[in-house]
Amino acid sequence: MSTGTVLLATRELGARVGAVGEQLRRIGKELEGQGLQVRSAGDARDAQAVLRTEAGLVGAVVAWDLDPQADPGGAAGGGAEVLAAIGQRFKDLPVFLLMPQDSEGEFEQLPLWVAEVVTGYVWALEDTPVFIAGRVAAAARAYRDGVLPPFFKALRRFEDAHQYSWHTPAHAGGVAFLKSAAGRAFFDYYGERLFRTDLSISVGELGSLFEHSGPIGEAERNAARVFGADRTYFVLHGDSTADRMVGHFSVMRDEIALVDRNCHKSVLHGLVISGARPVYLVPTRNGYGLAGPLPPARIDADAVRARIADHPLAADALSPRAQYAVLTNSTYDGLCYDTVQVARTLAPSTPRVHFDEAWFAYARFHPLYEGRYGMAVGADTFDDPMRPTVFATQSTHKLLAALSQTAMVHVKPSPRAPVQHERFNEAFMMHGTTSPLYPAIASLDVATAMMDGPQGTSLIGEAVTEAVRFRKAVVRTGRRIEAAGDRPGWFFGVWQPDTVTDPATGERVDFVDAPPALLAADPRCWQLEPGAEWHGFEGLTEGYCLLDPVKVTLTCPGVTATGDRGEWGIPARVLTAYLATRGIVVEKTDSYSTLILFSMGITKGKWGTLMDALMDFKALYDGAAPLERVLPALVDAHPHRYTGLTLKRLCQDMHEHLTEAELIDALDTAFRDLPEPVAPPQHCYQRLIRGGTERLPLAEAAGRISAAMVTVTPPGIPVLMPGEAVGTPDGPLLRYLGALEAFDRAFPGFHSETHGVTMDPATGAYLIECVRPEPEDVPS
Repeated sequence: MSTGTVLLATRELGARVGAVGEQLRRIGKELEGQGLQVRSAGDARDAQAVLRTEAGLVGAVVAWDLDPQADPGGAAGGGAEVLAAIGQRFKDLPVFLLMPQDSEGEFEQLPLWVAEVVTGYVWALEDTPVFIAGRVAAAARAYRDGVLPPFFKALRRFEDAHQYSWHTPAHAGGVAFLKSAAGRAFFDYYGERLFRTDLSISVGELGSLFEHSGPIGEAERNAARVFGADRTYFVLHGDSTADRMVGHFSVMRDEIALVDRNCHKSVLHGLVISGARPVYLVPTRNGYGLAGPLPPARIDADAVRARIADHPLAADALSPRAQYAVLTNSTYDGLCYDTVQVARTLAPSTPRVHFDEAWFAYARFHPLYEGRYGMAVGADTFDDPMRPTVFATQSTHKLLAALSQTAMVHVKPSPRAPVQHERFNEAFMMHGTTSPLYPAIASLDVATAMMDGPQGTSLIGEAVTEAVRFRKAVVRTGRRIEAAGDRPGWFFGVWQPDTVTDPATGERVDFVDAPPALLAADPRCWQLEPGAEWHGFEGLTEGYCLLDPVKVTLTCPGVTATGDRGEWGIPARVLTAYLATRGIVVEKTDSYSTLILFSMGITKGKWGTLMDALMDFKALYDGAAPLERVLPALVDAHPHRYTGLTLKRLCQDMHEHLTEAELIDALDTAFRDLPEPVAPPQHCYQRLIRGGTERLPLAEAAGRISAAMVTVTPPGIPVLMPGEAVGTPDGPLLRYLGALEAFDRAFPGFHSETHGVTMDPATGAYLIECVRPEPEDVPS
């Protein structure tokens, strides 16, 4: 079995037969005899293709004169290009420079930087093939062993020892599964190694997740270094657990927490657990219904002080000052803050700031995001006694390479609000598990190693580059369709700046005409300029907010970012239903937009398939294709509603319904004009558990108090919290929920996912959990 790959990049392995070429072939065979795979490249282009595609590279032998025109004393040339590419992609990869055999003084003529890159030099005919291959193989083995991160290395070592298991889990390395037919099928499907590494916390040599000792503690300390934290904690059960953990540690019962209303429900669950009193900060919103950032004016000290003073539950809080603030960064639609500015602005109002970066674990590893992630806030960027302690919670598995449910908590404490490890660890143990899955811990360790050094920048850079290419392809396709004039001139759009500034000339150029290298490297291309129509958000300042290019929002005809509505439209729910039939599952769908994530796993072939599906949808729409052909499962499930309709007719019916119901306006109002808080969330949860609540249809819920969170997906933001008043029948909340209820009835099969709402199976009516009036509250 191959233990790694060595790149052999030299033109001597081409068609020409000679002593050097024959010697290099022998070296290659010797390397293969030592268990290494050899990938040959005859020029710089082939060599760089190997570097891009061969992640298992453990060494390289590169000829300086890889291309005939290479100048030994020059800074460019085939060999120089390959060495530079290795430095950009790999950390400490052993590289041997193959020197020309028939010239003198070559070594002295090499650029000085070469000595910093290479491990050694090879003159092919001056030593035996066995000796040269041995040098390369020894360096490759040392690199392969050193590239493994701490915990994964220890886990492999333990598994290789083949010890009997006398501890939990009871499957005992998978043996128990072999004793039944179903178990055997399960064992064969996943393979023995998974079960041999599914171990108990009793295995002392692997360390303790709760004590943060041994290889686990070493892995966490390594992650803190890589992610820029003072302390990092590995968390299982996802960022949801991490959010609850930080919130439970940071704020106590009857203390005030400043909470971004555009936050994940796990943050709010943490408030229920802690008994805190949330004071919500309301983000702006645009015509597509997308949530924007919290504008700077809404988080400054005066605005926060006024919001707390006006809050009904703050009057009898333990203190009028907030102990904790939490913001979503980046937002679900890819908007990320200048975190140093946010920390400075919030510092007078709270000693602790928590950035929920569930979808943003990669930010530290690409220059586009400099200063826009939580761990960028430290003494070097904010040297002030008022600097708050900063927490960042990251769902590592979402956009880095880790197993599902894995997450991290990063901490950058300040003297103002110290974080003593022993005390934080109490919250960690309260929310953690005593039965961790060791392969999941190993995946966090490996995800860290993948981001360490130049390879992290390279991997994230590839995702950014592919996202930029896709964005430009969508716009160019739209232009080509309009210019061709042989079909209706519409196409899907991309939510992004219309123009960018070319730094070379200072002139504005169309986004699609900007150099790809500029878009992939200059954060100014992605900043939300104040007042720009393309984003549609108000109250922003220069440089405050940036659109993450890897989170691509496709826009459909029918509405604009400023809220203008067209006479015809294509609701995004119809588009995503069609994409699902093509095996394309998007991340999030709103009324007229859908979100595509460009992770490290995106390839040109993958997004090319999406482009093809978009073009096919357009052809089906323009040709008035029958729904039986486009969405056959939908018609089969609801024949009375959809039989005989065309795709175009369905889109138009849905567009007219959304327009007449003013659903986007209702959403905007419901999220802007928050319900009145009546009781702390924890109080209502206690009533819920003890039977002090009842489920009511919307028509009967007016005037009542919510007992459970209501979260509509999309957009995935709580519209109603426990302890908030449901309001009047024509109030913002019931108007919005009523509009959703009516939409679900009108378009079965396209319903919203609404957590906290159940549907009456007989009528399809929405039911929400309300606090049952106390006996003294009921009129006699």
